[in-house]
Amino acid sequence: MSNTKALPLIEPESDAVAPCCPPLTERPFSAEEAETAARMFKALGDPVRLRLFTAVASHEGGEACVCDISDVGVSQPTVSHHLKKLKEAGLLTSERRGTWVYYRVEPSVLAAMGKLLTIAPVAA
Repeated sequence: MSNTKALPLIEPESDAVAPCCPPLTERPFSAEEAETAARMFKALGDPVRLRLFTAVASHEGGEACVCDISDVGVSQPTVSHHLKKLKEAGLLTSERRGTWVYYRVEPSVLAAMGKLLTIAPVAA
């Protein structure tokens, strides 16, 4: 008789990122769109988070190991906290590979942020 038991499978987190909001000049935001945009801007409103976000976004191959981006002038636990906040805001996704975690900015996030800040042409 064996004492082993099968562990349940854990579904992977959904890394799909939905576009945030329409361009600022298109129409007023709904309450939900405003919440989403505010969460993104709030996450990026911290200088350390903004540095981490741009380090990931500009890293070769479009992803960065936490070991490559953690030199932002704060302790490793603080880096982890800020990366967690960026993930919660939907700005980063991550994947554990062995002992390291790799972060990436989904292209749809950058596209959505660009679209949000695009000025729509004014109809004549």
